[in-house]
Amino acid sequence: QVQLVESGGGSVQAGGSLRLSCAASARAFSSYAMGWFRQALGKEREFVAAINWKGGSTYYADSVKGRFTFSRDNAKNTVTLQMNSLKPEDTAVYYCAGARQVVPPPSANGYDYWGQGTQVTVSS
Repeated sequence: QVQLVESGGGSVQAGGSLRLSCAASARAFSSYAMGWFRQALGKEREFVAAINWKGGSTYYADSVKGRFTFSRDNAKNTVTLQMNSLKPEDTAVYYCAGARQVVPPPSANGYDYWGQGTQVTVSS
């Protein structure tokens, strides 16, 4: 069973930065596409960002484009979401997800593994 463990969440004021990390237990991690999703209180889970197996292609939701950067280190089995210029509307539980394919799935349903989530709170 693959385990994904997020870290780096916390509280920050608007305009600040946070760095989320996700560590994967899978030996095949380097062949997995990875994604970040978030779910705010009372709202549905939404896509944030995705990255292909080599890290050469990244995809972002329009709401975070230009502020968030998704990267991966296959040697360390980790992915990182650098979040800058945070806004109160970024407040949510952030989930790391992994898919057993090299290209990110088109929706959350295509991901095979999920982390437990980490809270990000941005105050105005």
